[in-house]
Amino acid sequence: MESINFEVERKRLVDQLKLYGYIRTREVERAFLKVPREEFVPPDLRKKAYLDTPLPIGHGQTISAPHMVAIMTELLGARIGEKVLEVGTGSGYQAAILAEIVNPDRKAGGIVYTIERIPQLAEFAKKNLERTSYINRVVVIVGDGSKGYPKEAPYDKIIVTAAAPRVPRSLLEQMRSPGRMVIPVGTRYEQTLLVVEKDLEGKIRITESIPCVFVPLIGEEGWKD
Repeated sequence: MESINFEVERKRLVDQLKLYGYIRTREVERAFLKVPREEFVPPDLRKKAYLDTPLPIGHGQTISAPHMVAIMTELLGARIGEKVLEVGTGSGYQAAILAEIVNPDRKAGGIVYTIERIPQLAEFAKKNLERTSYINRVVVIVGDGSKGYPKEAPYDKIIVTAAAPRVPRSLLEQMRSPGRMVIPVGTRYEQTLLVVEKDLEGKIRITESIPCVFVPLIGEEGWKD
């Protein structure tokens, strides 16, 4: 039997992320306190769920460190009622955080579409989202996330949790005007987190945030296998 009080550990982590300035807004704080990260990691790693570190989730992929999830979520600035596209579902944790922000009461109409190229991970994420009651606010798609998901475009916000060699044109085209994207861009081994904004006229402005390291975005508009 598990002796860890996950709720206490979750609160401790959130307090730490706030202290270091990673969590800045009430909406993001609320989402982090609400979403149980222990339900989005492999069973044998549950005890490590609230360490501020990436954890392996199989198939060469990871769940990002909580501070990186907080940084990207704050930069994205999703709001209630918005439609969000996530590229790189992984275990489903980031999608659940975003769902808690755009549709906290399940009545606000906000929704998250998330794409995963590895079918087994997509299934893992679906099960995690079903178990935690987020599946009615998150749609999981198996496919090439570098090409986005044009069927439901445009999106108010796009978040990419894998490293691209450049900002994919398909994702730029699927952003609403105005809209925002957060994406790591660089080499396979080190990247810079970019904030890509599209204004009402469709003009693009890119701002550099912080250095980071993500698994590569594999796909037609990403890295080749």
